[in-house]
Amino acid sequence: MNHTFAHSSLTLKEDALLKAAVHAGDVPGVVAAVTTSDQMLYEGAFGERVLGQGAAMSMDTVMWLASMTKPIVGTAAMQLVEQGKLSLDEPLFTLVAQLGAVKVLTGWDADGRPLTRPPESPVTLRQLLTHTAGFTYDTWNPHTARYQKNLNIPRAGSGKKAGLDIPLAFDPGTQWEYGINLDWAGQVIEAASGMKLGQYIQKHITDPLGMSSTAFKITPDMRARMAKVHQRDALGTRLTVTQNEVPQEPEFEPGGGGLYSTPSDYVRFMRMILNHGKGNGHQLLKPETVAMMSRNAMGSLRVNMLPSQNTATSLDAEFFPGVTKTWGLSFMINEDQAPTGRSPGSLSWAGLANTFFWIDPTRDLAGVVMMQVLPFVDTKALALFSNFEKIVYSS
Repeated sequence: MNHTFAHSSLTLKEDALLKAAVHAGDVPGVVAAVTTSDQMLYEGAFGERVLGQGAAMSMDTVMWLASMTKPIVGTAAMQLVEQGKLSLDEPLFTLVAQLGAVKVLTGWDADGRPLTRPPESPVTLRQLLTHTAGFTYDTWNPHTARYQKNLNIPRAGSGKKAGLDIPLAFDPGTQWEYGINLDWAGQVIEAASGMKLGQYIQKHITDPLGMSSTAFKITPDMRARMAKVHQRDALGTRLTVTQNEVPQEPEFEPGGGGLYSTPSDYVRFMRMILNHGKGNGHQLLKPETVAMMSRNAMGSLRVNMLPSQNTATSLDAEFFPGVTKTWGLSFMINEDQAPTGRSPGSLSWAGLANTFFWIDPTRDLAGVVMMQVLPFVDTKALALFSNFEKIVYSS
């Protein structure tokens, strides 16, 4: 795949795909890249940062990463595990007292008040990194949605610390369900490192990797290159520009989804994982740590479909239905080959505004496709990502 013919054939096919999607009005703009551990195989940017405003998408366009923040925060947590400042399987309430006070939601009384009980076991870092701690999102969990509404709890992404104060949907370690776990991991990182999450990430991950446009706080330089989030209407036809932005003066920096970045910066992060923890001349993680992060870390539990409770934010979400999926230490792992051609044991995840990445260590290959459109797994955006990946594996 590295020889020139495959390279140029890939470029022609991917350019045509992305151009057509923008031309058809499927997405306002899209940026995509494919890399090996040491060589770019493809870079393409088409359409507009803001629909109707003319500024062109580019590899250095700043976009909301949303949940593509999570693997970066997972990397920070695993650096602290390497240093002995955190442990994967010890209770976390010794570091963050509030994690010792969480309760499991069991139902509702006649007046609609929540019924809770203490959990069977304490929350651990492994559970936070694998989404098995019991914390969920109101976007996909009806009980969490009801709890937040009834008790007037701020939603995830509000920047309010009170938004962390939700009960567990199940006992820690007994199920998998996607949730605010990495927001909590961010709190744990702050307690263990004595630094603000953003400062820690900058000092130990983004600065060493040369990711100069990745941060929770949007600098004036980043804002000048920023794409806006767009919303698709319920009919799936019209796109409008939204004012959707992560609070810039939050009560805490949200490890679950607060980072802004660029496609070229994210390529640097993916390459570091492909290179067993090394990037830009710096060893950020030991090779054995990357290997551990890249394996199923939740035993017999499996990833399942996330049923939407709010179709403006997300449709029902599941990648590769029918393919066995587990979770490593902050990545989804497809245990079987994916229909796109992605190798078994590949790592991936996505962000709410339809940013997607995958890392295929078997093929020494990683790809990123970034758009700024809601809802998550929007039919047109997801099809574009899927077709983009299929071309990579068939080229």
